[in-house]
Amino acid sequence: MSIEWPVHGLKLQARIESGEALIGVIGMGYVGLPLAVSFGEAKCPVLAFDVDDAKIAALEQGRSYIKHIDGARIAPLAESGKLAATADLARLGEPDVIVICVPTPLSRHLEPDLKYVETTTQAIARTLRKGQLVILESTTYPGTTREVMQPILEANGLIAGRDFYLAYSPEREDPGNPTFSTTKIPKVVGGDDPISATLALALYRHIVPQTIAVSSAATAEAVKITENVFRAVNIALVNELKLIFTAMDIDVWEVIDAAKSKPFGFMPFYPGPGLGGHCIPIDPFYLTWKAREFGQHTKFIELAGQINADMPQHVVRVMADTLDERFGRGLRGARVLVMGVAYKKNVEDIRESPSLRLMEMIEARGATADFYDPHVAQIDGTREHPTLNWRHGVAWDEAAIAGYDAVLIATDHDAVDYAALAGAAKLIVDTRNACGRAGIVAENIVRA
Repeated sequence: MSIEWPVHGLKLQARIESGEALIGVIGMGYVGLPLAVSFGEAKCPVLAFDVDDAKIAALEQGRSYIKHIDGARIAPLAESGKLAATADLARLGEPDVIVICVPTPLSRHLEPDLKYVETTTQAIARTLRKGQLVILESTTYPGTTREVMQPILEANGLIAGRDFYLAYSPEREDPGNPTFSTTKIPKVVGGDDPISATLALALYRHIVPQTIAVSSAATAEAVKITENVFRAVNIALVNELKLIFTAMDIDVWEVIDAAKSKPFGFMPFYPGPGLGGHCIPIDPFYLTWKAREFGQHTKFIELAGQINADMPQHVVRVMADTLDERFGRGLRGARVLVMGVAYKKNVEDIRESPSLRLMEMIEARGATADFYDPHVAQIDGTREHPTLNWRHGVAWDEAAIAGYDAVLIATDHDAVDYAALAGAAKLIVDTRNACGRAGIVAENIVRA
């Protein structure tokens, strides 16, 4: 059956396909900034929105504030006018397309906190006009676009799919990944009406190698949740295997490296000190919360979450036990150096980093916890870890390292000289097998 397109829909389609449509991106963080830059580099005009004046100032000056986004990419876009930036949400009526890339955290009770999505949608609704396309990229539970955003946007009388257009396309950013950047990752797109879906697909074809259409916004939302649940559950599995194999005096990293030689039926995941980042520790709980509405209980997902959440306790226990066995002392009064506070290697992102919880747990046991991170000079303010706010890292100094009772490798940054570290430290507790991968075997190294 043919679809009758409104005139403003046809005009928007033509503007999108020609690259003339003004694209507004809300939220200039780890998702929004690379997306805005990618559209700009594809010759599409972009208006970047953020409530942080410092980010807006940096973009206007052609500077980057995220290490893996080179400022050399931003400067020519700012100079040419392809990328403009503003903190004025009253200008949301200007773009033809608005893409939302705002945080979706959890509440203290592990329930979805959609305040950023809701307040952003309310701001869009105040200036929403016929012929605009609104796309949510923030990770959330299935149904958010239709159940939360659509009523807010329709409150002034405009109807989705007829007067304006609404879709969901999950972000798939992996900060610091040199192989898969924004423009090299296929994009899943879902809309609840065929015009919205068609327009969103046309938009993303400017910047990605492949677009995958799914039947609804809720299906696209479920795709993202599934991707992150998959990782969370498999990481929990190898974390549990680590505990089992350690008790058997078997090296779990050796087991995984050998198992991955199988060309089918196995995918390697690696244990660690806990989960970090904005997605993997949080997103599965969005699904567990939504599932309860349908009388479903996500036992498997919640168990995986508990296993991963327990890993920092295991690490601290191994450190305390090793200090006791080797030096006749526990953690009380000990000086500990944590190597890496970013949640993953080679980035400066500390969101949900297990290192922060580890530092708090170490200090709760009566020790002091300093940190060294080649990518993070200071722990900026966090709601979850107020005792660590604004703490500065220490400089790399092998003589100073020798003065610590233990060094905890929590993040395996490539920039760290692990041979020098092993030569200087009294004790290394390695949660990432960083020393093993570097070919370093020594009596002062234990894995946790």
